[in-house]
Amino acid sequence: MATPLRADSMRDIERLTINQEYDNMNHQRMKRAAPAAIAAATIAVCTGCASTPVPNDQIAVAQAALSRAEQNGAPEFAPVELSTARDKLARAEAAQADHKFLPATQLAQQANIDAQLAEATADEARSEKAGAEFDASMQALRRTSLQNANSNN
Repeated sequence: MATPLRADSMRDIERLTINQEYDNMNHQRMKRAAPAAIAAATIAVCTGCASTPVPNDQIAVAQAALSRAEQNGAPEFAPVELSTARDKLARAEAAQADHKFLPATQLAQQANIDAQLAEATADEARSEKAGAEFDASMQALRRTSLQNANSNN
């Protein structure tokens, strides 16, 4: 013989039924939302790729800085800095060829800075050399002047 349902049991059954319906609605909602979430994630990833510009400009700037450094005596006065700039520029160009635009951009910017450092180091070394040569010529001039003064006396 079945026991009659009490009021408490009826409430429990109603709650269970409501919870099942709620779970079914959430499941349906999730099934509809999943493709939209995947599409949104795909768009976000593609947008992230698109927002990283192709580093053509940065590589061109680095190449120009490297060329200036080479023309201003960096091979002689700043070979280490120049070599570092060349290496980073080559790595930037390789990264660009592999479509790794963010590392290519960063390496090109670093190559530019290293080339500028090489140029500045070469400028400083040339200035120091010119200063030393000037000092040497001034000393030679003084000696000659003193010798001439002593020979006239």
